[in-house]
Amino acid sequence: MTPKRRLVINADDFGLSAGVNRGVLEAHAAGTVSSTSLLVNAPGFANAVRAARDTPVLGVGLHLNLTTGRPVSPPDAVSSLCDRRTGRFCSLSRLIGRVLVGRVDGAEVARECAAQIERARGAGVRLTHLDGHQHTHVLPGIWGPVVEAAREAGIDVMRLGLEPAVGIAWRPLAAVGQLLLTASWRRAMRGAPPPRHADHFRGFALTGRRDFLERLLAVLDRLEPGVTELMVHPGYADASLEGWVSYGAGRERELEALTSPAVRSRLGRGDIELIGFGEI
Repeated sequence: MTPKRRLVINADDFGLSAGVNRGVLEAHAAGTVSSTSLLVNAPGFANAVRAARDTPVLGVGLHLNLTTGRPVSPPDAVSSLCDRRTGRFCSLSRLIGRVLVGRVDGAEVARECAAQIERARGAGVRLTHLDGHQHTHVLPGIWGPVVEAAREAGIDVMRLGLEPAVGIAWRPLAAVGQLLLTASWRRAMRGAPPPRHADHFRGFALTGRRDFLERLLAVLDRLEPGVTELMVHPGYADASLEGWVSYGAGRERELEALTSPAVRSRLGRGDIELIGFGEI
């Protein structure tokens, strides 16, 4: 008997903009996206909350954001995460620099994580899991406080976004990025048991690919036994993305692939069970 292969297809950046929200919902309606992760401090948050209420089958987690826009907490209360001049989060590169020299306050990370969880729940969203925008949640000095805040809030499923570099050697920069993420996470862990997570993670190397559809089908064909999380970013590149993210046109390619007859047919063969995080 062939071992069961179970798959969570999780769309990041729900709440980023109305166009991204629409893309996530279209992919979910097509029967491919089973879960999404919500940005609570982005322009499309209110729109996403309304959509989530109308789509109860779609699992929604927190897309913890520590690098873009303004914090939910008062900036002075999380000053090690912010630019003092603007009150906005530091960029990814500046955050990594601060982490490396020990200038990120773990208590402030936990405070902001708790505030973002509370904003989502205060809007009526039942959170199924937690992951990190730009994977910052796995960095040393951030991972521990985030795990603590999530557990305090009763969230016991988190993304462990470590895709085996050997399997994505066809995209060298992505493979190097994964090696760095893995090294960061191992340093952050320091022997502590991780929260519950999928057995496998895929999608890091797919982001931005012009041949996204072909690569996605190959990933589906090669899924391993157990639970795999597949990270995707479907959406429409509307004007409100400006100043938030640089990834635009690729979202529409991902949406086209996720709603394509080829992917829907592949998932319909019966050898892959599509699930949400609440089922792992």
